[in-house]
Amino acid sequence: MKKIGIIGFGWLGSRIADHLDGKFDIYATTTSSDKLRDIQSRGFHAEIAAFRTDDNYLKSWEIINLLDAVIITIPLSERRSSREILEIILPKLFSFIGKYEKQIFFTSTTSVYPNQPGIYTEEMMPVENIFIENELCKKFPQINILRLGGLMGDRRLLKNFTVSDLGGIVNHIHYNDVAEVIRTMMENSVKSKVYNVVAPLHPTKQEVISAQNNIPLSDGLCNDEQRIISSEKLVSELGFIFKYPDPKKFHLE
Repeated sequence: MKKIGIIGFGWLGSRIADHLDGKFDIYATTTSSDKLRDIQSRGFHAEIAAFRTDDNYLKSWEIINLLDAVIITIPLSERRSSREILEIILPKLFSFIGKYEKQIFFTSTTSVYPNQPGIYTEEMMPVENIFIENELCKKFPQINILRLGGLMGDRRLLKNFTVSDLGGIVNHIHYNDVAEVIRTMMENSVKSKVYNVVAPLHPTKQEVISAQNNIPLSDGLCNDEQRIISSEKLVSELGFIFKYPDPKKFHLE
């Protein structure tokens, strides 16, 4: 059985692991001993590794060369962390991974695109223009950058959030489709790609919330100018078929 490493066993990392369990042998990292015990109780291999401080800092992952692919799900963006913090984290992450030359996936975000109306494709925001993506690509030329839409699924539903601009459309993605994109790319040995991973349908927030509350939509409120993140490249190059193409149905798992 092939071995997969997941660096960062948070909300997304844990769900990717559950999706791939049984198909791959899962190795993961976490930042706390409580989470370590939980991960191990689920039958996964796990180690503590923190990159923000010197606490529990492992200089290298001893099993790295046994892994067939590595998935980096720790949040690395200038919206979440300052450039100074990222410049501390990255060398530690690079040392941890070492000179790994097999498949690597990094879960980036569609927040790299301007918050302005338009239809955005991968080519409209080159990796070179995004600090964290560029640094990762310089260190690991084979890395796949997955720009994820708003992560949803399970109990993470739009109706549970405080929402404004109900006429605005959503650029969401179900976590199961994220995991399936990764599995498909692993099976096809895909390297050095940048993909927007966003459900192809873009209903309004009002439509999504109404569907999740099982109430009829009173009117078709929709703003004229919208920001749409296109997943056409993912579909055309991989032939990918979304299990959850419509965010209005994410709650129907």
